[in-house]
Amino acid sequence: MNQVTKSLVVITGASSGIGAAMAKSFSAAGHPLLLLARRVEAMQALELPNSLSISVDVTDTAAIKTAITQAEAQFGPVGCLINNAGVMLLGQIDVQDPNEWSRMLNINVMGVLNGIHAVLADMKARKTGTIINISSVAGRKTFPNHAAYCATKFAVHALTENIREEVAIDDVRLITIAPGAVETELLSHTTCDDIKAGYHDWKEEMGGVIAPENVAAAALFAWQQPQNVCVREIVLAPTRQQP
Repeated sequence: MNQVTKSLVVITGASSGIGAAMAKSFSAAGHPLLLLARRVEAMQALELPNSLSISVDVTDTAAIKTAITQAEAQFGPVGCLINNAGVMLLGQIDVQDPNEWSRMLNINVMGVLNGIHAVLADMKARKTGTIINISSVAGRKTFPNHAAYCATKFAVHALTENIREEVAIDDVRLITIAPGAVETELLSHTTCDDIKAGYHDWKEEMGGVIAPENVAAAALFAWQQPQNVCVREIVLAPTRQQP
C-alpha cells in the first residue's frame, strides 16, 4: 500500500457509469477511495490503488457507517462523500408499478440522506468536508414519463441546498451536480420497452450524450476549489439537449 497523504473520498454507486468514472478521476488525483455498490467485483476490477471496495446497499444506514469506519481506520477521515447511487425507472404514473416508486425513493433519496448522515457530524466537528450529491436536470424541470423520478431528483436538489445552508457556518460544503443525458446503465432499469426506445431516439436526435468522465471532471473541479469556495450547483448536458 502506497503512503497516503490526501483525504479519503467515498463514492456510492461506484461499480459503473458515473460512479466508476468518479473513482478513476479522484484516484488519478491521488485520493484514497472507499467504493460502495452492490457489485463488489466490478469495483475491484477497476484496480485502483489505495482503494477499498465494499458491497453495500445505500438503503442500509448501518452498513454504510460500518464501511466508512473500516475505511477511515485505513485512510483517515472522510474528506469528500459523493452520493452517486441511483436508479431511473420511467413510466406513466397510472400504469407504473408503485413498487418502482418505492425503489427510487429509497435509493435516490433515502440513500443520499443515509450517506450524509454517516459523515456529516464528523465533518461539522472537524470544520471541514465536502458532500457532492449527483442529481439530474430532472431535478430542475419535468420530462414525460419521469414523474416519480423527477420527484426524487427534485428532492435531492432541495435537501442538498437545505443542508448546505445549515452547515455553511461549519465550513462544510454541499454541492449538487445535475447532469442531462449521460451514457450510463440507468435506462436499463426501466421496464417499459416503448419508453426505452423513445429515449434512445431522443439521444440519437441530439447526436449523442455526454460521457460519465465529463461528470467526473465537473465533480473534481468543484472539489478542488479552496474550502472557502463552494460551487453550489453544476448543470451540464449535451449542447444539443434543449430541455
